[in-house]
Formats: sequence, structure tokens, C-alpha cells
Amino acid sequence: MSLTAERLFAVNGLVTIVTGAASGLGLAISRTMAANGADLILVDRNEKELRRIGEEIIPGADIATVDVADPDAIRRTVDDVVTRKGRLDVMFANAGISGGAGIRLPQGHIENVDFAAWSEVLAINQTGAFATIQAAARHMKVQRSGRIVVTASVGGLRGSAATAYAYAAAKAAVVNLVRQAALELATFDVKVNAIAPGFFRTGLGGGRLLDEAATAPLQAMVPMNRLGMPDEIAGVSLLLASPAASYITGSVFTVDGGISAT
Repeated sequence: MSLTAERLFAVNGLVTIVTGAASGLGLAISRTMAANGADLILVDRNEKELRRIGEEIIPGADIATVDVADPDAIRRTVDDVVTRKGRLDVMFANAGISGGAGIRLPQGHIENVDFAAWSEVLAINQTGAFATIQAAARHMKVQRSGRIVVTASVGGLRGSAATAYAYAAAKAAVVNLVRQAALELATFDVKVNAIAPGFFRTGLGGGRLLDEAATAPLQAMVPMNRLGMPDEIAGVSLLLASPAASYITGSVFTVDGGISAT
């Protein structure tokens, strides 16, 4: 393998699906892959925003309106991509929602956890992640190649007063799903890894992470004393999709401004 950056990080032409692509980290990942020549399919349940992005921000990208909480829907979408494109090279299983208030707030205390909200978070963040991995793996095993990159969270690696119970539970499960899938798929040359972001300025949680004043307590928890910007996920996402990650599987990459070091 050539050791030039151009060859190491080449993703040009790779058929790539990004779920949760209409906003936040999913949009940042999509822009990164598009800028480097990937053959991109954007997936999200927000059809209006997805269409706007496909027209204005990443023109030429395919779009598919899908709720990953529906396993049949994500499977049909992946099957359709493979039928049309002939293969699937990279799957970013990124779609997710906020779990609501963390335990530093009274409404986030264990006795106040609402089971309907709990079920929705697990349906999207945990079952949705599994369904996406499963849908991609079915084809990648046959072609004996592929990359699956799952968005986990530092909230799934350690306890945090800022993290809701459902979110912590779902993201912790995702970390072990990645390790389990990596074990099975390694002999098929399918690499499965996770990115575990810390606090980023995205629309997650109803936009509260975009409010400078509201995020002051969160910034205080970060050694770098700031929240991450969405484009700061670009480097690790490009790495894990590229030839540079040819011997990396079952790993969790924290991108958190140092939170996991505390």
C-alpha cells in the first residue's frame, strides 16, 4: 500500500450510506465523504431536511427517507442500494436521538424516567443501530469486504451526570454490539468500529447544545473547555472508512475533548 495521504485515505467511489444524515454529526460525516469522492446515499427520517441537503449542500447524493427504528425499512433501503450500485462499501450507522434530561436535573432522576421515552430511545439508538449493522453485514459478508462505523457516545462508556438513563443504556449496548459484530465479521474482511463523541454543538436534544449559555455546565466538564464542532468528527470518520484503517476492527474511538481521560 502506498503511504501517501492521498492513497491511505482514498474513499473515492466507495458506495457509502450514512444514517441520520440530515443534521449534526451525520451531516458532517456526509459532507466529509462527499468532499472526498464517495458515492453517497443519505438516510434520515426527516424528509424535508434531507431533500434540502440533497439539493443545496450535497448535490448529486441519493436520498432515502427511513426511520431506522423500522428494521424492515432499513433492510429494504440497503437491499435497494446494493441492487442499484452492485455493492455496499461503507455503512455509517449514525442515526440517534437524545435521551432527554441527565441525572443532574430532577426530571432525569431514575424515579422520573418515562417508559415511553425510554422505549423510543432504545428503538432508535440501540435496535436501530443493530438493524443497520445487520442490513449492511448481510451484503458485506457475501462480497467479503466492507466497513461499518457506528456512532456510540462517551455516555455509553462511563457514568455522567449529563447523560439520560435511556441514552446511556442504549449507547453502552451499541459499544458491545460493535465488538460482537467485529468478532463475527473479521474473517469476511468486514471491519466494524465505533466513534464515541463527547459533547458537540449539534441540534441533538432539541437544540439545547447550540445554546452557549445552556451548555456552560457541559463545557466545564470538558478538559478542552469547549464543545466540539461537527466538522471535528471528519478526521476519524474518514480514517475508519479508508484503507488507512485496514487493520482496525472492534475499536472505539473517543472524540470528546478529553472527557474520557478524566
